[in-house]
Amino acid sequence: MQVTETLAEGLKREYRVVVPAADLDIKVNARLDDLKGRVRINGFRPGKVPVAHLKRVYGRAVMAETIEETVRETNASIVSDHGYKLAREPKVTLPEAENEVNAVVEGKADLSYSVAIEILPKIELADFSAISLEKLSADVTDEEVDAALNRMAEQSRPFADKGEGAKAETGDKVTVSFTGTIDGAPFEGGTAEDIAVEIGSKSFIPGFEDQLVGIAAGETRTVTAKFPENYLTKELAGKEASFEVEAKSIAAPGTVALDDAFAKSLGIESLDKLKEALRDRITREHAAESRRKIKRGLLDALDASHKFDLPPTLVEEEFDNVWRTVTSDLEAQKKTFADENTTEEAARSEYRGIAERRVRLGLVLAEIGAKNDIKVTDDEITRAVMERARQFPGQEQTIFDYYRKSPEALASLRAPLYEEKVVDFLLELVKTSEKKVSREELYRDEEEDKENA
Repeated sequence: MQVTETLAEGLKREYRVVVPAADLDIKVNARLDDLKGRVRINGFRPGKVPVAHLKRVYGRAVMAETIEETVRETNASIVSDHGYKLAREPKVTLPEAENEVNAVVEGKADLSYSVAIEILPKIELADFSAISLEKLSADVTDEEVDAALNRMAEQSRPFADKGEGAKAETGDKVTVSFTGTIDGAPFEGGTAEDIAVEIGSKSFIPGFEDQLVGIAAGETRTVTAKFPENYLTKELAGKEASFEVEAKSIAAPGTVALDDAFAKSLGIESLDKLKEALRDRITREHAAESRRKIKRGLLDALDASHKFDLPPTLVEEEFDNVWRTVTSDLEAQKKTFADENTTEEAARSEYRGIAERRVRLGLVLAEIGAKNDIKVTDDEITRAVMERARQFPGQEQTIFDYYRKSPEALASLRAPLYEEKVVDFLLELVKTSEKKVSREELYRDEEEDKENA
């Protein structure tokens, strides 16, 4: 067998492989010899079928299997001999001309093919102890707990019928039936019966609720409202609709006493226990945001401290995924790049940079994990599947079966778990200092920080 390197450019390698017909013939005969003890052919006793006869009957099929196995073994040998780590599966180019293929399969010609591979770069990991990060944290104030409690009370408040002749005001709940048209024609989803509309909740399209102010039970009026440009149903986005609305009843909001009875209505034994539960929930939210911020800082530091060539195919695949999402979102919102104050060329450049960052960080985190024997256990995967199943009450078994039968789905759970474990490992090595901040500062976005700088 002859293996010749024909290209070594960046992370790309190509080889020309020639396997003599005699070598293939030896492998084919060995497979046929093994086969003769297991096949039954009329006219021959078991195990006594001549190899020459087997070759006439099974020769082409066995040769095809032999070629496939030889290509697989040769490619594996090229990778192991050079110590490569592959960025993607090798691309094999076999003869395509029918006469060449037939000659190889019939054992009359050498097998000659090319294999192109893309390898992962060698990554020199940075000194993580030289990285300094600031961990933001915010205490949970009594005002936050009270605000959360008031929101719960508002969502639980009772509504009482205002009686005959009463007119709707902001904050009231109006039960309506309506029929909508666009340019005089009904549209899907434009008709409803006995729908509760809370005026001022902004749960309907802009303008719809405001025009119900002053309506009385039994009254019918025409409401005109325009669907937002980014409305999820593309056929309706940006269009003006007319609704014939009939008010069935008007109800005014009542008040909720913040006491033990209110807590018990929510399944909690007392108001104090409810406040404790809210404080715990807000504490977890703050911790999650603090974690998100320091993780982003860590990833920024890793990105800045690791520079190496990136596998072009991985970058291209990641860019395609990102770009597909960007263009789909624009299409759904019926927007153009000009609406976003940019151009397609500038956007492509920006998102290619994002794709490169993702690939670079993915390779760095994988290298750190590999060198430090960081693994996701089966128990951790099982817990993740159970957590996902809990999000779909009544469909738990379906979710379990889906992940059991789909390696790709399991991989989609494993990847973020692996990333978080590597991040946890790194946060033990880098220098961190804690900074107490307000809730507003903790949740402030990076862009706002830049604008205020």
